[in-house]
Amino acid sequence: MNLSLWLAALLGLAVALAWVRLGLWQRRTPAASRSRSWRLALLWLLQPVCATLLYFTLSPPTLPTEAGTLVVATAGATRTGTQATGDRLLALPEAPALPNAERVPDLATALRRHPGMQRLRVIGAGLEPRDRDAVRGLSLVFDAPALPRGMVRLDGPQRVAAGAAFQVGGQVNGVDQGSVELLDPAGRRVDASPLPATGAFVLAGTARVPGLATFTVRVRDAQRKPLQDVPVPVWIVADPAPRVLLLAGAPSPELKYLRRWATDAGLPLHIQLSVGDGLQLGDAPLPLNAATLQRFDLVVLDERSWAALGVGERAALVDALRKGLGILLRVTGPLPDATRRQWQALGFALSAGADTAAVRLPAESIDEEALRARRGPGTADTAAAPNGMQDGNPALSRRALKLGGVDATPLLRDADGNVLAVWRAEQRGRVAVWSMTDSFALVLSGQGARHAELWSSAFATLARAQTDSAPRIEQQPHEQQRLALCGLGGKPRVVAPDGQVAVLLTDPATGDSACAAYWPRHAGWHLLRQTDAEAGEREWPFFVYATDAAAGLRAAELRDATLRLQAVPLSAAGKSNDPAAPGRRGPSWPWLLAWLVSAGALWWLERARAGRTSVAT
Repeated sequence: MNLSLWLAALLGLAVALAWVRLGLWQRRTPAASRSRSWRLALLWLLQPVCATLLYFTLSPPTLPTEAGTLVVATAGATRTGTQATGDRLLALPEAPALPNAERVPDLATALRRHPGMQRLRVIGAGLEPRDRDAVRGLSLVFDAPALPRGMVRLDGPQRVAAGAAFQVGGQVNGVDQGSVELLDPAGRRVDASPLPATGAFVLAGTARVPGLATFTVRVRDAQRKPLQDVPVPVWIVADPAPRVLLLAGAPSPELKYLRRWATDAGLPLHIQLSVGDGLQLGDAPLPLNAATLQRFDLVVLDERSWAALGVGERAALVDALRKGLGILLRVTGPLPDATRRQWQALGFALSAGADTAAVRLPAESIDEEALRARRGPGTADTAAAPNGMQDGNPALSRRALKLGGVDATPLLRDADGNVLAVWRAEQRGRVAVWSMTDSFALVLSGQGARHAELWSSAFATLARAQTDSAPRIEQQPHEQQRLALCGLGGKPRVVAPDGQVAVLLTDPATGDSACAAYWPRHAGWHLLRQTDAEAGEREWPFFVYATDAAAGLRAAELRDATLRLQAVPLSAAGKSNDPAAPGRRGPSWPWLLAWLVSAGALWWLERARAGRTSVAT
């Protein structure tokens, strides 16, 4: 039995008790003071009337569903289509002027004005974030428009470590046989790619000095004419370099150039090389225990140094891996059976790797101008490929072993698609197996930058993750549009490009997420500041796009968000889209007024002397 039935039963019992009370009162009253029949009938009748009106006050009946549809016009709506009898045309603030359209400030207001409507049809670009919560659970049909020509999707990094490479992906719509270029903040091309039929692309760049940088993706048409420029904001940070422990069973040119790269990159490197008979080269030996491993973010070792570890040292290494340490296992020779089984216990599928195989890295697809811009000022022109090199790449080698695992992810591939390195997560840490044995040949052939890029990418992927309680900021916000910021701490505020400071108020309904809304009035870099009890005041920059910039990105976001609302199962919201189902709950105030009038009449009639027998005698 639901609450309405319990309420009806309780009020019915109250009416029955009231009738019994009236009967007893009439019987016990002296004959000279008893109520006349008409007065007694009114008292009996008003009891169920008051109970009925009170029931509908507490549980008002739902309004019937209207047969029509709300046609909601949004930005760019030029045609309304065919409207059936009973349909209502509404225009949101961003919609253009349409004949016979009722202007509403938002969709929630429109639904309150037409509470019986259960079906919506959205025309135009799509619903703004302001209106999306109001339609959840309703039957929605969206006449999705075609996307404009140009950039419709852009996936760029929000934060990049200084000196690291990054990628920018996206999709261009309606540009046949076109191309895209990535320009650095100085306007120099650092990468380029032709556009396939799908329009999807991936470009690569390099972050140099720390700071705020705005790269640009330029779209060109089939005649190589610039069609569109879309800014790509990049926050380049000076993250602390990972602390690396390098263990090796013997010196080699690979270790020599790896150590040189780590020194040039500013990585704190502790190296221990075994030369046999218990002798070691490099830095002072360290005991491999939990305390030592806590001081490092990444451990690089080969199969010989692994085999030389004791049982307790290997257990400490695996335990540190599960607590967040990164491990890179280099294969420099055939794997002993014991070592192979131990590495397989870490989640890898490995063969013995008794033979070697040639490696041909993918050729760099960028031209000389882009290559010089990516490498930096003062870079000399690339010389002709010496002997033994194909497509400007030296002949390299690897151990011929199969690398895999159930949840292993490729870390490096050659030009033929063969996997050269794989990694997998082990609880909080990451471990990888690396099969290339002579990447130093890249340095000897004048491709030191590519050598650095290979190892930098590997170290960045595997090194211990730095704890960072950064807030969550929506990607690609636009000026004059609401922006949600979550994960905020004490006293959050935003500094606009013109220097104005806006203090943010978090919404209590968001709970631990601590979200706040912000409406940027200017395009460009903004600064989120908040006070941390441990780290003091911290800052996080974010970029706001201008209203007329990246129009395709904005159109695609509105279109996709509205289409997702159309696909939401209505049963999940607890509502029905059946036109024959009851509508929304009606207002209760008319029933309350009627109950007050009837209760007042009952109160007066019980105390009035009209209708009593003694009055007539």
